[in-house]
Amino acid sequence: MTSIHHALDDLLNRQDIPLDTFLDWHFSPDYRQRTDGHWDDRNGFAAHARRLRELVASARIEVLDEWRDLRRYASHHRVHVRKRDGATVVQEVYLFDRLDASGRFECVDEVTLMLEGQEADRGLGRVR
Repeated sequence: MTSIHHALDDLLNRQDIPLDTFLDWHFSPDYRQRTDGHWDDRNGFAAHARRLRELVASARIEVLDEWRDLRRYASHHRVHVRKRDGATVVQEVYLFDRLDASGRFECVDEVTLMLEGQEADRGLGRVR
């Protein structure tokens, strides 16, 4: 079963893991995500993940609260990002998800709040 900490760590800190492998480990084939009101399918999310890997040098994932009940999952977490250009960004995220039968993310609904960073980084949660 995946968790937000494992998924974000693999995405942002384990860039040696091929993107397709990362997606298969953590996300169902019919994955959908809504971030701050904008919907993406798995292909759209893959484009977002690819762009994050280009921008982010490393990240620290701070899980403040996490809940799992069968196929439902929720987390309240902060992502402390160090970008390749040296800038830092801190995003707070409220995430609600339905998991598939194998425990991968299937349908995420999340809201992000930038706590630290430049105005241009406000959309980091859905950058492409």
